[in-house]
Amino acid sequence: MTARSWQVPQEVYRALAGVSAAAKKTLDPTLTELVMVRASQLNHCAFCLDMHLDLAREHGETEGRLDLVAAWREAGDRFSERERAALALTEGITVLTDGFVPDELYELTAKHFDETELAHLIATITAINSWNRLMVARRTAPGETEWHS
Repeated sequence: MTARSWQVPQEVYRALAGVSAAAKKTLDPTLTELVMVRASQLNHCAFCLDMHLDLAREHGETEGRLDLVAAWREAGDRFSERERAALALTEGITVLTDGFVPDELYELTAKHFDETELAHLIATITAINSWNRLMVARRTAPGETEWHS
Protein backbone atom coordinates (compact mmCIF):
# COMPACT_ATOMS: atom_id res chain seq x y z
CA MET A 1 0.00 0.00 0.00
CA THR A 2 1.41 3.38 -0.99
CA ALA A 3 1.04 6.25 1.46
CA ARG A 4 -0.70 9.29 0.06
CA SER A 5 1.43 12.40 0.33
CA TRP A 6 -0.92 15.32 -0.26
CA GLN A 7 -2.02 17.52 2.59
CA VAL A 8 -5.45 18.71 3.67
CA PRO A 9 -5.40 22.44 2.83
CA GLN A 10 -5.39 24.62 5.97
CA GLU A 11 -8.58 26.46 4.94
CA VAL A 12 -10.40 23.15 4.44
CA TYR A 13 -9.12 21.84 7.77
CA ARG A 14 -10.26 25.00 9.60
CA ALA A 15 -13.67 25.00 7.91
CA LEU A 16 -14.33 21.34 8.66
CA ALA A 17 -13.06 21.72 12.23
CA GLY A 18 -15.50 24.63 12.64
CA VAL A 19 -18.37 22.56 11.27
CA SER A 20 -17.49 19.71 13.63
CA ALA A 21 -17.33 21.97 16.68
CA ALA A 22 -20.62 23.69 15.84
CA ALA A 23 -22.36 20.40 15.07
CA LYS A 24 -21.68 18.77 18.43
CA LYS A 25 -22.41 21.84 20.60
CA THR A 26 -25.72 20.66 22.06
CA LEU A 27 -24.95 16.95 22.25
CA ASP A 28 -23.65 14.88 25.15
CA PRO A 29 -19.91 14.35 24.53
CA THR A 30 -20.05 10.62 25.26
CA LEU A 31 -22.92 10.11 22.81
CA THR A 32 -21.06 12.20 20.25
CA GLU A 33 -17.99 9.98 20.55
CA LEU A 34 -20.08 6.79 20.20
CA VAL A 35 -21.46 8.21 16.93
CA MET A 36 -17.95 9.16 15.77
CA VAL A 37 -16.66 5.67 16.59
CA ARG A 38 -19.50 3.93 14.76
CA ALA A 39 -19.18 6.04 11.60
CA SER A 40 -15.41 5.57 11.62
CA GLN A 41 -15.85 1.80 11.94
CA LEU A 42 -18.24 1.72 8.99
CA ASN A 43 -15.91 3.88 6.89
CA HIS A 44 -12.80 1.87 7.86
CA CYS A 45 -11.07 5.04 9.03
CA ALA A 46 -8.35 3.87 11.40
CA PHE A 47 -7.13 7.42 12.07
CA CYS A 48 -10.55 8.71 13.21
CA LEU A 49 -11.42 5.47 14.99
CA ASP A 50 -8.23 5.63 17.04
CA MET A 51 -8.79 9.29 17.90
CA HIS A 52 -12.46 8.95 18.85
CA LEU A 53 -11.92 5.81 20.92
CA ASP A 54 -9.38 7.81 22.94
CA LEU A 55 -11.78 10.77 23.25
CA ALA A 56 -14.62 8.47 24.31
CA ARG A 57 -12.41 7.07 27.09
CA GLU A 58 -11.53 10.62 28.16
CA HIS A 59 -15.26 11.35 28.46
CA GLY A 60 -15.66 8.31 30.72
CA GLU A 61 -16.86 5.70 28.24
CA THR A 62 -16.09 2.14 29.36
CA GLU A 63 -13.98 -0.36 27.47
CA GLY A 64 -16.84 -2.88 27.58
CA ARG A 65 -19.23 -0.57 25.76
CA LEU A 66 -16.58 0.55 23.29
CA ASP A 67 -15.90 -3.11 22.51
CA LEU A 68 -19.58 -3.53 21.62
CA VAL A 69 -20.20 -0.45 19.45
CA ALA A 70 -19.79 -2.49 16.24
CA ALA A 71 -22.45 -4.93 17.50
CA TRP A 72 -24.68 -2.46 19.34
CA ARG A 73 -27.89 -4.09 18.07
CA GLU A 74 -26.89 -7.37 19.69
CA ALA A 75 -25.58 -5.76 22.90
CA GLY A 76 -28.85 -5.99 24.82
CA ASP A 77 -29.32 -3.17 27.27
CA ARG A 78 -25.68 -2.00 27.22
CA PHE A 79 -26.82 1.01 25.19
CA SER A 80 -29.83 3.19 26.04
CA GLU A 81 -32.72 3.62 23.62
CA ARG A 82 -31.45 7.15 22.89
CA GLU A 83 -27.95 5.84 22.11
CA ARG A 84 -29.38 3.03 19.99
CA ALA A 85 -31.42 5.57 18.00
CA ALA A 86 -28.32 7.71 17.45
CA LEU A 87 -26.25 4.70 16.36
CA ALA A 88 -29.02 3.57 13.99
CA LEU A 89 -29.19 7.04 12.44
CA THR A 90 -25.39 7.06 12.15
CA GLU A 91 -25.56 3.85 10.14
CA GLY A 92 -28.44 5.18 8.03
CA ILE A 93 -26.57 8.35 7.10
CA THR A 94 -23.16 6.68 6.70
CA VAL A 95 -24.28 3.76 4.53
CA LEU A 96 -26.51 5.31 1.87
CA THR A 97 -26.94 2.08 -0.09
CA ASP A 98 -30.51 2.95 -1.05
CA GLY A 99 -29.75 6.65 -1.45
CA PHE A 100 -32.02 7.80 1.39
CA VAL A 101 -32.25 7.70 5.16
CA PRO A 102 -35.51 5.79 5.74
CA ASP A 103 -38.37 7.87 7.18
CA GLU A 104 -38.89 5.24 9.90
CA LEU A 105 -35.31 5.69 11.07
CA TYR A 106 -35.66 9.47 11.19
CA GLU A 107 -38.97 9.15 13.09
CA LEU A 108 -37.44 6.70 15.58
CA THR A 109 -34.55 9.06 16.27
CA ALA A 110 -36.89 12.06 16.56
CA LYS A 111 -38.61 10.29 19.50
CA HIS A 112 -35.37 10.55 21.50
CA PHE A 113 -34.00 13.93 20.40
CA ASP A 114 -35.67 17.31 20.25
CA GLU A 115 -35.54 19.24 16.98
CA THR A 116 -32.34 21.12 17.81
CA GLU A 117 -30.55 18.03 19.09
CA LEU A 118 -31.58 16.04 16.04
CA ALA A 119 -30.28 18.75 13.73
CA HIS A 120 -26.96 18.73 15.59
CA LEU A 121 -26.83 14.93 15.56
CA ILE A 122 -27.31 14.86 11.79
CA ALA A 123 -24.66 17.55 11.36
CA THR A 124 -22.25 15.63 13.62
CA ILE A 125 -22.74 12.43 11.62
CA THR A 126 -22.22 14.35 8.39
CA ALA A 127 -19.05 15.99 9.72
CA ILE A 128 -17.44 12.72 10.85
CA ASN A 129 -18.25 11.16 7.50
CA SER A 130 -16.42 14.05 5.82
CA TRP A 131 -13.41 13.61 8.10
CA ASN A 132 -13.43 9.86 7.51
CA ARG A 133 -13.41 10.33 3.76
CA LEU A 134 -10.54 12.83 3.92
CA MET A 135 -8.43 10.57 6.12
CA VAL A 136 -9.25 7.36 4.20
CA ALA A 137 -8.51 9.04 0.86
CA ARG A 138 -5.10 10.03 2.23
CA ARG A 139 -4.59 6.70 4.06
CA THR A 140 -3.75 8.66 7.18
CA ALA A 141 -2.38 6.28 9.81
CA PRO A 142 -3.55 6.31 13.44
CA GLY A 143 -1.56 8.82 15.45
CA GLU A 144 -0.19 10.59 12.37
CA THR A 145 0.17 14.28 13.15
CA GLU A 146 1.49 15.76 9.90
CA TRP A 147 -1.57 15.45 7.69
CA HIS A 148 -2.59 19.04 7.02
CA SER A 149 -0.67 22.03 5.73
